[in-house]
Amino acid sequence: MTTMRTKSTGLKKTLPLILLAAPGLLYFLVNSYFPMIGVFIAFKDVNYAKGIFRSDWIGFDNFKFLFQTSDAWIMTRNTLFYNVAFIVLGTIFSIMIAIFMSELLNKAYSKLYQSGLVLPNLISMVVLSFLVFAFLNADSGFVNHSILRPLGLPEINWYSEAKYWPYLLVIIQMWKSAGYGSIVYFAFIAGIDKSIYEAAKIDGAGKLKQIRMITLPLLKPTIVILGLMSIGRIFNSDFGLFYQVPMNAGALYSTTQTIDTYVYRALMQVNDIGMSAAAGLYQSLVGLVLVMLANAIVKKVNSDNALF
Repeated sequence: MTTMRTKSTGLKKTLPLILLAAPGLLYFLVNSYFPMIGVFIAFKDVNYAKGIFRSDWIGFDNFKFLFQTSDAWIMTRNTLFYNVAFIVLGTIFSIMIAIFMSELLNKAYSKLYQSGLVLPNLISMVVLSFLVFAFLNADSGFVNHSILRPLGLPEINWYSEAKYWPYLLVIIQMWKSAGYGSIVYFAFIAGIDKSIYEAAKIDGAGKLKQIRMITLPLLKPTIVILGLMSIGRIFNSDFGLFYQVPMNAGALYSTTQTIDTYVYRALMQVNDIGMSAAAGLYQSLVGLVLVMLANAIVKKVNSDNALF
């Protein structure tokens, strides 16, 4: 009887927490776990007349064809290198912004700047693509019309010159995400005991030394955890950034083609479901291996900072 009452009391205590977590769990089930059932499509030659389940099983043929094409190297290289740049530069700029924001003494200005920094992240990629087009349009874009032409410099057809886009995409991504990414670091810095800084100041440490000796070491666990979570998505790319911002220009595929855009084009333009599923599975497996490897390295160096 006592055991039943204990179980009943425990259920009453945990039920509100379960209900609170239910929407998030349902979201992950519907969007992340249920779709895993479709993994078998990567090993089939999908025939709409036969249906997905009755289509011919072809084993690893989709993967063989995928890796025999030049697109496999291009999309893997671009996805990996862009995300490495986004993680490294994004972390640096986010920490810098968070430190600058923490040094603002006027809280009203601090809130105003925070809102301004977060605003770019709320802009849709569709809207952002037209903003970028307004700057880079070859005929009447701001860069050609108001900068290069008055200076007598040769104008650039930005949407047919692939060599400029690695820099442009990194700049656009940093502008859009660095302010939003600084929120976590800013919140952590705000929670650091101010007496530590006061003691350092008494010992003669200037602002730069306080940042180097106090702020950055205390931020290390947060940086490592966020870095590991980012590595888990290192083979995922922002579809809007690489498809909509370059306006799906074919001349730019060598620098804008990523795994996500390849999957979309394979599905919508070539209508090859098996190939797109194979590319998606390849993306997920490599991401899993990388996050496991990164976590193992972190655990070996400092187990306290590892995810698991």
